[in-house]
Amino acid sequence: MAEVVEKLVAALGKRVLTDSESIRSAQFDRSGKHPDGLPLCVVEAHSTEDVVEVLRIAQQERTAVVTRGGGSGLAGGAVSGEGEIVLSLAKMNQILEISRENRWARVEAGVINEDLNNAAKEHGMWFAPDPASRAWSTVGGNIATNAGGLLCTKYGVTREAVRELKVVLASGDVLTLGHKSVKGVSGFDLVSLFVGSEGTLGVITEALVSLKPVDKNPVWTLTATAPTSLLATRAVQETISGGLAPSVMELVDDRCAEYISSYLGQPLSPGTRLIAQTDGADAPAEAKRIAKVWEMCGLEVRIADESEDLIAFRRAMLPALEAKGKVLIEDVAVPLSQLSNMFAAIREIEEKYGLVIPTVAHAADGNLHPNFIYTTEEIPKEVWQAADELFQAALALGGTLTGEHGVGILKKQWLQQELGQTQWELQLEIKRIFDPSGILNPGKIF
Repeated sequence: MAEVVEKLVAALGKRVLTDSESIRSAQFDRSGKHPDGLPLCVVEAHSTEDVVEVLRIAQQERTAVVTRGGGSGLAGGAVSGEGEIVLSLAKMNQILEISRENRWARVEAGVINEDLNNAAKEHGMWFAPDPASRAWSTVGGNIATNAGGLLCTKYGVTREAVRELKVVLASGDVLTLGHKSVKGVSGFDLVSLFVGSEGTLGVITEALVSLKPVDKNPVWTLTATAPTSLLATRAVQETISGGLAPSVMELVDDRCAEYISSYLGQPLSPGTRLIAQTDGADAPAEAKRIAKVWEMCGLEVRIADESEDLIAFRRAMLPALEAKGKVLIEDVAVPLSQLSNMFAAIREIEEKYGLVIPTVAHAADGNLHPNFIYTTEEIPKEVWQAADELFQAALALGGTLTGEHGVGILKKQWLQQELGQTQWELQLEIKRIFDPSGILNPGKIF
């Protein structure tokens, strides 16, 4: 193992970090998973050429490589253990090009999502993927997990924004995948294969991503209170089935709303919150139509065209829960018609295990984030039992184990159940084609 580090140092010099502080700080993500043992070193790549050197040496020495961006993952996809190389792309943070003519940006993988969005706005455009972690998550990490967020119901998940990728394979070969053109169907769609691959097929070093023109119309915001989450989900379903298209529609259940209000020092009346935003030229009329639907469902509604940062209330979910202890943030998605049934299942699981499961949802696309708070070093057994029933309920309702966080370590034991044996084996074969030696993020997904 010392020989591997020596080769890396010979090739990359001070970009190879071996001090205990650097290693420990790069070992974890935000999943709560604690891997066994320490990685060999952290390599801070500054270029695609650096990544090529790391992978060629790792391939020669049959040494595992765990690629890392901002460390904000929630599924254990970027945790690293004994004998592994941590390949950090955080220093590859240059915005290489922004084109108004083509409505795109070319960026290195370590660019922070929010930094790209702010730079694009200077050119009258914006970057649509909007994960809650946008202030610290990287574009490369967003692509690796196909991140979603608050705006994806109207503007799509990360996959819809990716045109082209520069990827380094396990062999050290560099590929450019995709098309600069808006349309392009020559060959298999390998860009979509890499989006959501969690670092198991290759290392994404650059991306060409689509931008959208800034809409100068005011955004309208609605908030409503429902006595129960089931009544709130009915209002969501009526909104969508009525053909309405908010840009944001978030549900914060009564448990979560209570935690957030306490954390922010903003007293609230009891109840589940719905928060929605409308944009575009028709935003005021659309907001009023949504308000009417919610009122007909029995909700108390408030509507405004002011810059009331109700979205900040929603984004405060994680720090509010972390103020109470460690948090296991789950991520299931179900068809919209099953949203009420999924909330009912969560309440049943709460009662069965004597737990409180504060839940938020990207309501307009059926993506729920049930949360488990614990204070022990490891995630308690009863939490995992409750999570297992949560996953089973989502699958039984026609849903999925993960809407946007990825599989990583946390959910790999349930993946075969969702995919079925034949598809699971096919996907594993795809992994072997790209990484025959199994050095890329081993133990993740499969």
